[in-house]
This record gives sequence, structure tokens and C-alpha cells, in this order.
Amino acid sequence: MKKIIILSAFTLFIGTNAFAQSGIQFNHAPWEEVLAQAQKENKLIFVDAYTTWCAPCKKMSKVVFTHEKVGEFYNTRFINVKMDMEEGEGIALSKKYHVMAFPTLLFIDDKGDIIHRKVGYHNPEEMLALGDAALDPNKQLASLDSRYSEGNRDPEFLYNYTLARFDAMDGSHVAIAEAYLDTQKDWGTEKNLGFIYRFVEDPDSKMFDYMVENQPAFEEKFGERAVVGKIQNLVQARIYETEEQGGDVVEVAARLFGKVYPEEAELMVSHFRMMYYRQAGETDKYAKAAIAHFDKYPARNWDELNEVAWSFYEKIDNKKYLKQALKWSKTSVEMESNYYNNDTLASLYFKLGKKRKALKTVEKAIAFAKESGEDYSLTEELLEKIKEM
Repeated sequence: MKKIIILSAFTLFIGTNAFAQSGIQFNHAPWEEVLAQAQKENKLIFVDAYTTWCAPCKKMSKVVFTHEKVGEFYNTRFINVKMDMEEGEGIALSKKYHVMAFPTLLFIDDKGDIIHRKVGYHNPEEMLALGDAALDPNKQLASLDSRYSEGNRDPEFLYNYTLARFDAMDGSHVAIAEAYLDTQKDWGTEKNLGFIYRFVEDPDSKMFDYMVENQPAFEEKFGERAVVGKIQNLVQARIYETEEQGGDVVEVAARLFGKVYPEEAELMVSHFRMMYYRQAGETDKYAKAAIAHFDKYPARNWDELNEVAWSFYEKIDNKKYLKQALKWSKTSVEMESNYYNNDTLASLYFKLGKKRKALKTVEKAIAFAKESGEDYSLTEELLEKIKEM
């Protein structure tokens, strides 16, 4: 009898604690079973698509999913699933639902189709509003998609649809944004300037062209630094994307620089070509690009010439190109003679086999270093190499 009483008390304790738990109760069954349960109960499935390394995911688990009102709302209206997108079934679901950022909050029907989705951290109030939207046919992404597919091109609808698609973070918002702007006679209204600034992503789009052509209006509204930064970031992102895809990076840079910086484009493209080939390790193309650049655009200071001359010394063995670097180095010294450019000049003399001139110049470099307190240990090593020639 005593054992029964103790067991009953223990069962009551467990039951009371389980009943008292607040927050979302997550289902850990296999995905197919979750779909079957959704069909049986006629409910949507809420999926917290997370990763173990995602800080906002951890914060939501600790602060939001444990919230009493969030739990009450989600437990009664959805079948809730927490799925690591880098483990088990999560890997396949991540690919199927194009999960690219974390946390991604998915609402899925019993057929496995997405009804609604949003990305990023949501506080308890936002989480409740998100659940409401997922249950509202007028706010569900699936419903909005249907209205768009059926030909709805009402400006207000397209505006709100763009916002919803942007929050889904799957890249689909761009086409909707362009459709909205097609309905607008004046892109320069306060509302439309904000719309373009927020949603422009493609430097080859009409939105980008409009922002560049009307840059003063955007700078007045959002600040010069922010607008210039946004334009530069979009250009750089396209260049990096082109490089990753194996495209013609220099051609893309030339086209975009011409669009964004028409007055300085030729100079910028010339400099970009030179630096790109240098970083890519294409030494012959780099050498030719550098020679062409400085033939057309003379150096503005000694340091610019010294840098390119030194890079030729380090990267290039072709004597024809090294002789050109030697000219640059001499000009750099003529502009302002110092330790650095004399060290470069001595190094080039050494590489070209001109021992007497190398020795004279390296001693001059060391004298400059002693006078200015520079570390010249590497130059002393060069001196020993020259003596051994």
C-alpha cells in the first residue's frame, strides 16, 4: 500500500509539472508522422528551422518559445516542430524549402507545401503576429502567391506582397518590387524612394539605375554615406559573384564603373584591371596592365610607384618588365628619396645583375634607415647577397 501511495504521489507530481510547463511544446516524431498528424488534426505545422551555431536561434529557444502566451497560442493552433537543418531529416527539408538563413520560421500544410514563412529573430509579440498571419488567408504567403499568379496587379497589393516576400528571404521579392514600380508614374515620391532604397539588390536593374541617376535625392533622404556605401556594396557584390562563377570580372567592373562613376570610369577600370590580375597571380597580364596604366595615368606620388616597382621585384622574372620597374623605382627616388624606395631600387638592381649599382644603392638605403630609425635587418641580408654576386 505504501508503494502504491508513493507511486501515485510521484505520478501526480510529474503530471502537475507537465501541465504547468509553459511555452511551445515541440513534436519530435519523424516528418512523415508529423504530416499525418497535421492531416488528422487539420492543423498547420510550424517549423523552427535552426542550426546549433545560430545565436538568434538559441535566443528564441530560451526567451520566445518558452513564453507562456506564445506557448498557449502555438500549442492550440499548430503542430510544432523544431528541426536542425544540418542534421538528419533537416538536411533534406532545408534543400526542399530553400532555407538559407537562420532561424527560418516555416508554416507548412499537411501536403508538405509552404503556406507562410519568415526569417530572423522574433520577439514574443512578433511571434504571435506571425502566427496570426499564417492562419489568415489574406496574409498567408501562399494566398498572396495565388493572387499574384491570378493577375492581381493592384499597387497596394504589390507593395505589401513585396514586403512579405522580402521577409521570406528567398530572393523572390525583386520581381514583385519591379512589378510594383511598373504601376508607378512617379518613382520619386517619398514612399517610392524608400521602397527602392530598401529593395534594390541588382546593379543591372532599373531600380539601381534610377538610384544612381537620382543619387542626390536618395542622399538627401538617407544620407550621403549610406547611399554611396549601398551603391559600392552592390557593385562589389556583383564583381565577387562574377569571379566565383568564373565570369569576366574585368568586363563586369568596366560596365558597372561606367554606370556609377562615368567621369572616372576609365581610370578606375585601368587601376582595377591591374590590381585584379596582381591578386589573381596572373603575372604576365598584371605586368602588361600595370605598364599600360602608368603610361596613361602617371603616378601621383613616390609611394604609388614604389609599390608597383616592389611588386614587380617580388612577382616577376621577365627582364623586360623588370627594366620597366627599374624606371619606376628611379622616378620614385627622384620624387622623394628615402629608405623604402632606395631599398626597392637596390633590390631591382640586384635582380637584374647590376652589382655595382645595387651595392651603392643598398648602402644608401641603410644610411636612410639608420637616420630615421627604421628596421633594416632585411636590407642587410640583401647587402650580403649583393656582395656574394
